[in-house]
Amino acid sequence: MASRVLYLLGCAAPPVLRVADVVDDAQRAGWDVCLGLTPTAAHWLTDDLPALEEQSGHPVRSRYKLPGRPDAWPPATAVLMAPATFNTVNQWALGITEKFVVGFAAEAIGKGIPLVTMPCVNAAYARHPQFGHSLETLRRAGVRVLYGEGGFVPNAPGQGRPDAFPWGQALAAVAEAAEDVVEGARDTAAARPDDAR
Repeated sequence: MASRVLYLLGCAAPPVLRVADVVDDAQRAGWDVCLGLTPTAAHWLTDDLPALEEQSGHPVRSRYKLPGRPDAWPPATAVLMAPATFNTVNQWALGITEKFVVGFAAEAIGKGIPLVTMPCVNAAYARHPQFGHSLETLRRAGVRVLYGEGGFVPNAPGQGRPDAFPWGQALAAVAEAAEDVVEGARDTAAARPDDAR
């Protein structure tokens, strides 16, 4: 099994319907993938959930575990929240965590786990004033936001192209974010005096 663990957290936007291909791509890149979904995304993928669990080797989660129960997933090396809907981006930035994937991502900020998100919204949602504030809040919190040039570019309402969602860029960014943490830890260890090692 791969030593790097990717929490792939998906929301109910059309690109989530090809998440099996994304899991496959991530596994080929050396990730052990744990798939989390918003409740609506899980509903959209109801018929695919058993195959996704077999593919990933982990339960697909869309709810918080019960208190006292062990965690079914290994600890995350990095997190990719994609596709991230308008609703999820705003909830995450505002700290509204009734959804498991939002709660995990919010806590991951405080734990220092590398986080990447790629929103998937149409241009009408993107014009809502809260959306820009939410993206900026997440960026200030250390989340790598792939939106606009070099990430997801909003389409006009009703003109989305789910097959064109730039999953490859998202996976490359999360690999880079994880590597930055590894390099930072190496640099910190190298900078310590010998008697502190």
